[in-house]
Parts: sequence; structure tokens; C-alpha cells
Amino acid sequence: MTKKLIGGHVSTAGGLHLAVERANAIGGNCAQIFSGSPRIWQRQSLAKVETNKLFSEQEKYGVERIYIHALYLTNLATENPELATKTVKALIYDLSFASHIKASGVIVHVGSHQGRGWDSAKDIIAERLTEILNNTPTDSVFLIENSAGQKGKVNSELAEIRWLMDKVQNPRLGWCLDTCHAFSAGYGLAKAQPGKALLIDEIEKYQLWDSLKVIHVNESKGKQGGGIDRHDNLGMGEIGDQALRELLTNKKLAHVPLLLEVPGFDGNGPDAENIELLKKIVS
Repeated sequence: MTKKLIGGHVSTAGGLHLAVERANAIGGNCAQIFSGSPRIWQRQSLAKVETNKLFSEQEKYGVERIYIHALYLTNLATENPELATKTVKALIYDLSFASHIKASGVIVHVGSHQGRGWDSAKDIIAERLTEILNNTPTDSVFLIENSAGQKGKVNSELAEIRWLMDKVQNPRLGWCLDTCHAFSAGYGLAKAQPGKALLIDEIEKYQLWDSLKVIHVNESKGKQGGGIDRHDNLGMGEIGDQALRELLTNKKLAHVPLLLEVPGFDGNGPDAENIELLKKIVS
């Protein structure tokens, strides 16, 4: 039986190698990090990003995969030329950073059409995605994260992710499922909470199994279909352990890594208690 990859978002404060130690300390064998502050555009030169200690710590602690989460400022759907330029540049950096540290993918909130509607934004998103993929290392992977149904946010609907996959036609383009976002967007994670559609049925309908590369396992502070992106600790939110279990133990997801982005019981992010709860849910 293949070992299940379970981890969480951890800090890189003090050096990339310390993120590996932190992932191990909470019981994880994979991790998610930022390439720099998620709230500023500035990034250090890749030439200054030392990897030897990172790789040795990964081997030492058995942290098999690292994912990058893109910064929060990006918006591939924007009409603002300056923001568009900064967004493309930032995502090119993150995919290059991912290649440099041998990360397994860059997870991206694609952005907001700001009221213009999906149809008015989809072509420019696809164009910018293509530009990014054409100007980054071929071993880097761009992962679209589904949104929580907030007004204006793109990719809350799985149909939109499917459309981008078909339009861009690049094997380096995949997606990341966030359980809180799917629930908040109205999808049902279990048969007992069908909502607007059962999530696994929609994944099947749009043939998104193979392109699903990682799952953010987050509880939701908001109600199903509420359109609120507020994560909660496992066992404390509106989704419920049983619904998460029904989804995450689906055989088609057996190989997909699970990453926590929960607030933590001590308020410091993913912790050992949440990791243990997740292991019990999927065991």
C-alpha cells in the first residue's frame, strides 16, 4: 500500500530547510510554503535560494513533496494592465522557484473578474496562463485552486476549471481542490449534503480526476453555499468529519496528497492535533 502523503502549510522563517523540520514536527510527510511574503510583490533572486540543506533535510525527515502557494496579490482576470504585468511576473517567478527547489506544484488563486462575468474574463485568463507556462521551466506545474463562491471570484465552478484546461491544453496545468472552498461554493462533499451538486459527481462529469494533483483539507466556518472563505480546524466546522471521510476515502483520491491550511488549535496554523485528526479521518 502506498504511503499517504499528509502535511500542512508551514513557515519558512529562518530558511527553507526549517520548513521541512516544521512539517516533520507536526507529523507531516509533505508541506506547503510561500516563496516569500504572500502580501508583497518583492522576491529574492533565485541565485540566493540555497537548496542543498533543504534537500538533505527532506531526505532526513522524509518530507517527500513540497508545494508552493502563490502570493495573494495576483489576479489573472484583471483589466488593470499594471496588475496584470505584476501577476504574470510573480507567477513566472513562483514556477521558476518551484523548479529550483524541486517542488511538486504552484497552487494559485486565479483571481476575480470583479463583476464582469466569467465569459468576459476567461479568454484573457487562458492567454496569461499560456504566457506563464511558455516562460517557465518544463518541470514546473501550475495548479488552479477552486474558489469559495465569493462574488466575482473565478473557478468556484468546476466547469470553469475544465474550460481552462481545454483552452490552454498543457499537461503542466492541473488543479488543487480545497474542501472549504467547494463546500462554501455550494458543492456537497457527501451524499447527505448534496447542495447544488455532489462534488465527486462533478469531478467525474468534467473528467478532472487525473488533473487533480493535491487537496487542501480545510473545515469551513461558513455554511454550505455561503460563499465565505473562512477555514476552521478539523472537527469544528460545518462540513463534519463524516463528510470529509466520505470524500477523502474515495479510491480515486488514494494517491492525492492532503495539505491542511487550518488556523490551528493554538492559532499558529496547521498543528500536530489537526494532522492526527486528518489521519484518523482517512484511515
